[in-house]
Amino acid sequence: MSDNQQILLVEDDLDIAEQVLLFFKASGFEIHHIADGAEVVSWVKANQPSAILLDVMLPNQDGFECMRQIRAFSEVPIVMLTARVTEDDRLEGLEHGADDYVCKPFSAAELVMRIKAILRRCAHSNSYQKLVDVNKDELAVKLKGQLLDLTKVEFEVFALLFESPGRVFSRQQILDAIQTDNFDVSDRVIDSHIKNIRKKIKHAGVSSKLLESVYGAGYRYNEKQINA
Repeated sequence: MSDNQQILLVEDDLDIAEQVLLFFKASGFEIHHIADGAEVVSWVKANQPSAILLDVMLPNQDGFECMRQIRAFSEVPIVMLTARVTEDDRLEGLEHGADDYVCKPFSAAELVMRIKAILRRCAHSNSYQKLVDVNKDELAVKLKGQLLDLTKVEFEVFALLFESPGRVFSRQQILDAIQTDNFDVSDRVIDSHIKNIRKKIKHAGVSSKLLESVYGAGYRYNEKQINA
């Protein structure tokens, strides 16, 4: 497999995880393991894996909630792993955005083959597109594949809000986070930057409410608006 074929395994049963890790590594994949649901979304944003193997029952945040949050910014292939075997459970997983659903106990070798098939399908159809792609090295943001023409400061504002979806940042907090030089700038300059970013977001065909105003408090990234 190529170097960029990185798989994320989210599984709190260490015996199962060890077996899956062994088979994927033997098949040439780079694979990373997480056992805590609360760590998943931030890791996916930072590392952009090629596919995710996601257990349903996880400590701190279940797999369905992890998937809901991931689907707000990415269409990365997700295979649900679960001991739930009823049709309703499978349908729930697929309705939440899963690409496949594997019931425990399962064959690790078969799981490798399923992931290979999904990745081949995505490569041929270009069906895997990150809805929001923030590249800190290039200071670039893409929304649904379209590059936003952001200035350096606009990128820093967007990236700050994007990395903590739902969290409200005051104008001063945003200014403190992006200010590198020691000179006085009114926190109201943030309003101007947000206004410019929103225009570019709207031009990309995404709701400008992606960066949402919270009256009397500041701004936040509203991930629900990416498909609005």
